[in-house]
Amino acid sequence: MPVSRRVGAAALLVFVMLLFALPILGRHGAPGGFSLFNAFYQSGALVFGGGHVVLPLLQEAFVIPGFVSNDAFLAGYGAAQAVPGPLFTFAAYLGVIVKLPPHGVAGAFLALLCIFLPGILILIGVLPFWDSFGSRPAAQAVMRGVNASVVGLLGAALYTPVWTSAVKSSGDFGLVLVGFALLTLWRAPPMVVVVLSAVGGIVLGQIA
Repeated sequence: MPVSRRVGAAALLVFVMLLFALPILGRHGAPGGFSLFNAFYQSGALVFGGGHVVLPLLQEAFVIPGFVSNDAFLAGYGAAQAVPGPLFTFAAYLGVIVKLPPHGVAGAFLALLCIFLPGILILIGVLPFWDSFGSRPAAQAVMRGVNASVVGLLGAALYTPVWTSAVKSSGDFGLVLVGFALLTLWRAPPMVVVVLSAVGGIVLGQIA
């Protein structure tokens, strides 16, 4: 069923209201799982350029305040890379282990809802206007610029937090090279690469 302009405008209004209202309410001591809702909604709303770009936002929201340890964060990221599906599902893992309530299965459901909600609202909001917007030369130029900027954003997300947090020695760098070769040259399944990298990390930990 086509989305009307009224429904689209309402979805965009809800998106903007939540984007600005949630941080304000959070500073005034909103109860329960509100802090978790706010953290995932802000991460989903501000991400730009693909799933990996959400990593710095999630790290800032959960690792820096101490809600999730950095080791647990990186372990979950590695597991998310080994299974099919969008990286946003990483939010379910964080919702389970985060120190903020409600934790567990309820936290996983809340995390997935909140991180996907901004994208759903924007999608509904722009659908009625997309044909007229996309046909304009200025809009097409904007989209080309957006696509180009995505490359830089993905590179920044690779460096921080993944590289700066996980690659701390020459042995770690060697594991990165082996994993890269397995994926690109030998086309090994991601799950195999993750398992071998995990074993390599255990071996390096015993040697160190």
